[in-house]
Amino acid sequence: MPYQYKQEKAGIVLPISAFIVVIFVLWGLMAPQHMEETTASILSLITESIGWYYVVITALVVAFCLFIAFGPYRHMKLGKENDKPKFSYFAWIGMLFAAGMGVGLVFWGVAEPMSHYVNPPEGIEPESTEAAEMGLLFGIFHWGMHPWAVYALIGMALALVKYRKELPGLISSIFYPLLGERIYGPLGKGIDITATVGTSIGIATSFGLSTLQLSGGMEELFGMSSGNTLYIIIIVVITVIYMISVLSGINRGMKYLSEFNLLLAGVLFLVMLIVGPSIFILEHIVKTTGMYISQFITLSFETMPYSDKEWLSEWTFFYWAWVIVWSPFVGTFIARISRGRTLQQFVLGVLFVPTLGTILWFVAFGGSALYYDMFEGADLANSIQSDPEAGLFLFLDSLPLGMVLSFLALLLTTIFFITSANSATFVLGVLTSKGSLNPSNVVMSIWGLLIAGVSCALLISGGLDGLQSAAIIAALPFTLLLLLIIVSVFLYLRKEGRRSHQK
Repeated sequence: MPYQYKQEKAGIVLPISAFIVVIFVLWGLMAPQHMEETTASILSLITESIGWYYVVITALVVAFCLFIAFGPYRHMKLGKENDKPKFSYFAWIGMLFAAGMGVGLVFWGVAEPMSHYVNPPEGIEPESTEAAEMGLLFGIFHWGMHPWAVYALIGMALALVKYRKELPGLISSIFYPLLGERIYGPLGKGIDITATVGTSIGIATSFGLSTLQLSGGMEELFGMSSGNTLYIIIIVVITVIYMISVLSGINRGMKYLSEFNLLLAGVLFLVMLIVGPSIFILEHIVKTTGMYISQFITLSFETMPYSDKEWLSEWTFFYWAWVIVWSPFVGTFIARISRGRTLQQFVLGVLFVPTLGTILWFVAFGGSALYYDMFEGADLANSIQSDPEAGLFLFLDSLPLGMVLSFLALLLTTIFFITSANSATFVLGVLTSKGSLNPSNVVMSIWGLLIAGVSCALLISGGLDGLQSAAIIAALPFTLLLLLIIVSVFLYLRKEGRRSHQK
């Protein structure tokens, strides 16, 4: 018997979540130094004592998703038996990229391998061949299957309860197999508030990174002075653009922008393959793929117990935390666009296609930057390591048609920024509108402004370090929910599978 949808008279998730976020914004804007010192202290405590916990959680999520993809429930649909996918495979993949990795992949595709090349994990000689190889490997590891497994878990859980059992599209609905009707009470509201506040921090972190990269591109292309003033101008302009989109109801355009950006990313990749070190790129795609497959389990459980955890805190811990707080947004979005696909189609598409795209992008751009630094005397590594937001543009500027390529990269970043912002306001609107897939313009406007405020607060208080600290701290409570989501999804699938078998 399907779970019953219960209509609520009033919601308290919006005002409570918005109040918490407003306090956070005011703290960052009025006492930025205090906020930076406080978050840095909490961050140090987390990374030194329970950083390993983030590693275990993400590894467990990957294992569970692979079980779903190849286990006994793989043919179950995200929807009714007669439901068909609404979007073509190409459009679906394009929107996955736009929501789940877009700006981050563009930001770190060059910056991360070059940063690891100059400042590798303990035990690896800086600026060595090993540092270059491990730099690419760690970049792909951080942007490959692990983050997408977290997104897939939230996405499949939401899609199952929303499309098969017609529950509200809320994070609390996922826990119906565990909590029953209590999802409609204070416990369910607490889950939704935790998810909403954490998601807003994760989204703001991504927007902050987008702002840093846009400012870095403008500095390289147009000589503009990067700093808080430019950051705020960028955030205001982007906010106005996506608010116009939200309020005018032209969200359909986001689908076409996502497809356009996927094509643009493909064009940039092909251009890099032609004008860059082609043979080196092709050889490294093969080599890095092999390294990723062969070292996958080792990397998945790497905690570096003999180090001071500084490198892990800046990279792996930050990424896993960012992914966790970003996951309700991406999960809700991909659940919305994935109705009608089987669990196997969903998991394989969400895990493996973006991972392949990550390998191609990192090797083409990050690998080429390493090649020019190591063999062509380009001297890029130290400049990019000290100024990661300008990394892609510093590299492209050294190539033929560098100005054109930099402009296209700036356009790519801007569109990813706009589409992510548009999707984010929608998802936060859903989370604070009792799961309605048609949140009001007022609610989405509130979240559009609050996200912009959090981004400004984090950038002003601590820049990139502030963004990383906020993400790691905000993720801690949601890690507990991830464990319970795994249990809840398994219980639901086992019950549905038994019912199907009995038929």
